Amino acid sequence: MKIGMKIGDLMTRDFTYVGPGVNLKECAKVMIKKRVGSLIVKEGDNLRGILTEKDIVWAVSKKSKRDLEDIHAEDLMKRKIVTIRPSADIIEAMKKFKKEIIRRLPVIENGKLIGIITANDILRIDPGLFQMIFETIKIREETEKLRRSDINTLHEQGICEECGEFDVLYHDESQWLCESCYAKR
Repeated sequence: MKIGMKIGDLMTRDFTYVGPGVNLKECAKVMIKKRVGSLIVKEGDNLRGILTEKDIVWAVSKKSKRDLEDIHAEDLMKRKIVTIRPSADIIEAMKKFKKEIIRRLPVIENGKLIGIITANDILRIDPGLFQMIFETIKIREETEKLRRSDINTLHEQGICEECGEFDVLYHDESQWLCESCYAKR
């Protein structure tokens, strides 16, 4: 499903960033001054990582105040980062937010960092629209589940005998399985 709004239309091009060698104390000051919850860590136009307020709080709880000047952004930043293209539809971003359990996506074009999009950026459009989209996605997922299941397969609600999740169950030989366990077979 697409709604026609592209990430490039909504992304923040003037995002807050630091270099990998900036210490945590300075990173915290930048976050406070700019009123942001994360910093992009970059060198030139290349994305190196993301440093969040949670990362800094963790360091504060584990290290002494003096140590914060000796810890740099590159020491604590997340290096494995999910990104998105500016030409992607906002539905794709919403799916990534949900799947990866994240709130921000750096926008990469031709290998270069050009912006960032957050869940809040998307929700600012129209929160009601996204409730409707979420319901539509949910309906399509359920329809797809039913389409993929064999008509002759027995269905029942209950607890999956493989993973223990409560869901619609499918009978496979001698077991009752949820869709994800049934699909693995």
